[in-house]
Parts: sequence; structure tokens; C-alpha cells
Amino acid sequence: MEISAAGRLKVHITTADVGKRVSVRCLNAPGDTEGKFTDTVGVLTSWDAGVLVITRKNGEVVRIDEASLVAGKVVPAAPARRRGPAASYEELARVSARAWRPLESERLGEWELRAAVQQVPSDARPSGAAAGRRAGFTRRANSVLPLGDPGLPLDEALDVVRRWYGERGLPAYVQTATGAEGTQELLCAELERRGWVREVTAELWIGALAPVADRVEAEGVVLAREADEAWLARYQRKGVTEVALKVLGSGPSVWFASVPGEGGAAPAAIGRCVVDGRWAGFAAVEVDPEQRRRGLATVVMAALARRALEEGASAAWLQVEEDNAGARALYGGMGFGAHHAYHHYREPEAGAP
Repeated sequence: MEISAAGRLKVHITTADVGKRVSVRCLNAPGDTEGKFTDTVGVLTSWDAGVLVITRKNGEVVRIDEASLVAGKVVPAAPARRRGPAASYEELARVSARAWRPLESERLGEWELRAAVQQVPSDARPSGAAAGRRAGFTRRANSVLPLGDPGLPLDEALDVVRRWYGERGLPAYVQTATGAEGTQELLCAELERRGWVREVTAELWIGALAPVADRVEAEGVVLAREADEAWLARYQRKGVTEVALKVLGSGPSVWFASVPGEGGAAPAAIGRCVVDGRWAGFAAVEVDPEQRRRGLATVVMAALARRALEEGASAAWLQVEEDNAGARALYGGMGFGAHHAYHHYREPEAGAP
């Protein structure tokens, strides 16, 4: 906190600091000088009508009455990681997007509109307001990647986005990120003001690749360039269509790993890796529920990591949801750590204010 020479806390931020990373201290009850303090660090996304809005690293939005402020200052961007590869948000956003390529895309300034549409059986289609819409395989291949200026005022750009996805029978999604230098806290705030709903939040983690490869002996793992029927039998997404197979097989250099099951059963464990320059991206690491806690996920990742090292990769990334405690513990033990959080915002329902 900012403290004066006399030992008093001071507020050294103004409305001109919107968009900057700040640290503030406020009283839990405005005007109660004996109350407890609360500290908040994040990007100041707005300061209107006496209320500050700060977006924390994980995307959580905090609203603070300016009357409760007792101290505040602009602070530098989050300190650099002490371990693992150096990486910018934009580099990781582009690499991860190439690992889930859409079947169709279009540029809107520096935004990329992405779609990979799969047909939905008539008996599985939604009713009501969502009737007539199709499903896209994975939001990562069916959302806008906004890495800069769309070349239009935001409202006009969002109108274009909604029309583009509507023409394809899809709901419009915008993928944003928070928590690293160059991420999109301001865009998140603007989307929320317009009624867009954040449906999914996850994190992108990064780490060094060699320690993953060296972790265990990866014997008995089968590597292939395509996902065969056995691999798909273990994959958690059922009824995988031709569109899904194209997305799964997309990327600069894709590998599928399987630990064969007994007696012709579905594989005991599977995984997918996309090698792209110095990066290896892991996904779809799944284990038979009856064979968990045997280290099979580690074996699969080690085998994929060794192949990625052979192709020249040195760093690794993966995506993990906030509530997946088991995966977070596994990846943390391998040396991975969170780089930034990412979110999918869905357009407001028709008629919403």
C-alpha cells in the first residue's frame, strides 16, 4: 500500500488509471474507521458513479465503493515466473488456437471468428429459444479469438459476430483472458456490461517439457497420427462426428497416445499432443476410472513429451478447469503452473436487456 512519510495511507489512483493494474485497500464498511481492511489487486476496469470495478487475475470482478478507499496505487504487471518457459499471452493464445483449428474462419480486424459445426440429430436438438441451433465441437474452435482491434466500434463488431455465428446456427462466443500482461480485462468488463454471460473459466498452464519426458519410463504406450476407434472409445466425448475428428486431428504435428486395455477393452489411458515449434500442447488425457491412481496419465504424457522433444519442442502447455482438483495436482507435480485464466462469454439471449 501507499504510505506517506507521516505514516498515513494515501489513495494515489484516479479515474485516469482505468486499464492499469492497481492495488487498493478499503474498509469493509465505508466510514467505519475501526472496521477491518480488505486488499484487492487487479486491473481497474471502470470507475463510474463512485464505484470502482477491479478484475482479479482469475477473472473475478470486485466492486468497491470509492468512499471506502483508504489506500491505492498503480502497481507493475505481475512478476515474471521464476520457473518454466517465458511466454507472452499473445504467443500462447495463438499456439493454443492452432491446436484446435476450426473448419471455417474469418478475420474481423485483429479478431478471428472461428467455427467447426457438427450436425445434431433431430431428437437431440434443443427446443424454445435455442431451437434450430447446431452444436460446434469444442468452444475453443467455435469462438472469437480477439487479439487486438476489430477495426470497428465494439458494439458494431459484436453485431457482426452475432450475425456470423447466427448464419451458421451457432451461439456467439468470445474467448477472453485475464491475469497476465496483455490480457483482456477491459474487454471482459465491456462484454459483461452488454449482458454477455461468462459460461466457462479455465486456466492455461505452462512448464518445461524435458522434466515431463524424464518423469517415468513410458513403456507400452502406443503413439499414432490419427485417433482410431479404440482411442475414441476412451475419449470422454461420445458420438464423435467427422467434424470433431477433423478438429482433433488439426494442428502442426498431432500425436495420439494409448495404453492398451486388457482383452481388447478400451484403452486404459489416452492422451493427445500437438507439437508447434517450441511448444507441445497436451489435451484429452483420460484414464479408465477403474485404473486411476496407477500413474497411467503420467506415463501417457511422458511418452508424448519424448516424441515432442524429438521434434524440437522444449516447452509445454495445457488447459485445466478450475474445479478439476485431481488434474491440477497432477500437473502441478510435473512442474506446470498457471500462466493466465481464459473465459468464454456467450451472447445474451434474444430479448435480454
